[in-house]
Amino acid sequence: MKIIAVIPARLASSRFPRKILFPFHGLPMIEHVRRRALLSRSLAEVYVATCDEEIAEVIRGFGGNVIMTSDDHENGTTRIAEAVKNLDCTHVLLIQGDEPLVLPRHLESMISAMTANPRGEAWNATAAIKHFDEMDRHSFVKCVLRKPEQIMLCFRRSPFFSKQVEHQIVRKLLGLIAFSKDFLMKLTDLPPSPFEMLESIEQMRIIENGYSIESVTVAPSLPSVNEPAEVHIVLDYIESNEEQKLILAEILK
Repeated sequence: MKIIAVIPARLASSRFPRKILFPFHGLPMIEHVRRRALLSRSLAEVYVATCDEEIAEVIRGFGGNVIMTSDDHENGTTRIAEAVKNLDCTHVLLIQGDEPLVLPRHLESMISAMTANPRGEAWNATAAIKHFDEMDRHSFVKCVLRKPEQIMLCFRRSPFFSKQVEHQIVRKLLGLIAFSKDFLMKLTDLPPSPFEMLESIEQMRIIENGYSIESVTVAPSLPSVNEPAEVHIVLDYIESNEEQKLILAEILK
């Protein structure tokens, strides 16, 4: 197996334009993500895939690898499919660029799951939801598990009514998604699926076409940056969590 990581990035985020370059402790958010990915010893390469020359210039300025893509992608999955089409790899780990708190050990958990099941199609990191009111937050995606390791449904607002049932089977879907390269090429040849378009959740194309996504359990559940108000949540977390402080010191060297 040869596993590479690709971080899809664009400036035109609908809820928070240009968020990918928002500065945290002197570095753009996407550079935090890239440097944290480089701390994983199991990844062969780390790339940023973007259609924006401004992002490319920033990453190249830090010595990073950039793959330019077209500007007509609706989601990160199709963007990374274009990026890796001619690369030598067997598996691809998509790391969302708005996950500046991503932990190298979470990447290793994803890689371990892939290595344990090399014939698998797709994997997604999931984590526990701490507060019930998060079930109805539109800014991040939740999932329902069919059994402990299989994702059955992804959604934004809760379709359930029982707190007890929700906490048993519903988890937060994190921005770490992996694919075998062969499956990624097959997936992106398929048209967008109905629920994928309805909820703007790219993972649903996998499920709606009868394929499987393995849930990879990680902890803790980390905040990401989907909207401007979440910037301070991330900053507070970095400054109050000892593990995050150590990683921040490492990537700022």
